[in-house]
Amino acid sequence: MVLRTEKEKMLAGEIYNCLDPELDAERQKAKELLRSYNQTITEPERQAILQQLFGQIGQKSLIEPPFYCSYGRNIHIGDFVFLNVLCNILDCNEVRIGNHVLLGPGVQIYTAAHLLQAEDRNQGLEEAKPITIEDNVWIGGSAIILPGVRIGQNAVVGAGAVVSRDIPANMIAVGNPARVIKEIMQE
Repeated sequence: MVLRTEKEKMLAGEIYNCLDPELDAERQKAKELLRSYNQTITEPERQAILQQLFGQIGQKSLIEPPFYCSYGRNIHIGDFVFLNVLCNILDCNEVRIGNHVLLGPGVQIYTAAHLLQAEDRNQGLEEAKPITIEDNVWIGGSAIILPGVRIGQNAVVGAGAVVSRDIPANMIAVGNPARVIKEIMQE
C-alpha cells in the first residue's frame, strides 16, 4: 500500500492535515509572491508574478491588488477574467474559473471545509472540495462561494450572496443562502 502525502489527500478531496510541513512551505511561498504582487504598480510586473503563482492564468486576465490566496498553484483562470480588489481564494483544492468571468470586490472563494468534530479541527484535519466557475459568469461584490460549488455558464450571482450549492447555467442567484430567482434569456 502506497501512502499518500497530505497534499495528495488534499487535492483528492480526502481528509488531510493542513499543518503538514510541505503544505506550510507551499503556503509560505505563495505569501511571498502575494506580498510582491500586492505592492506592484505595473501590469507586466503583475502578470510575471501571476505566472509563477497560479496553475494557469489566461490572456488579458486582470487581478486588482490586493489579492489573496492560499497556494495559488491550484487556481486556473481562463482568458479575459477580471477580479476586483480584495478577492480571496482559499485554493486548498482546484479552483477553475472560465473565460470572460467578472468578480466584484471582496469576493471570497473557499474550497476548504472544516470538520465538525472539534478534536479533528484542533489536530489540523480538514477537507477541501473543488470549485468551478464556468464561462461568462458575473459574481457581485462580497459574494461567498463555498466548497464543491459549480456555477454554470452565463450565471449571475448577486452581491453578498452565499453560494452553498450549484447554480445552473443562465440563472440569477441571490441571498443567503443563495437561491435562483430568475432565468437569463440569452440572445
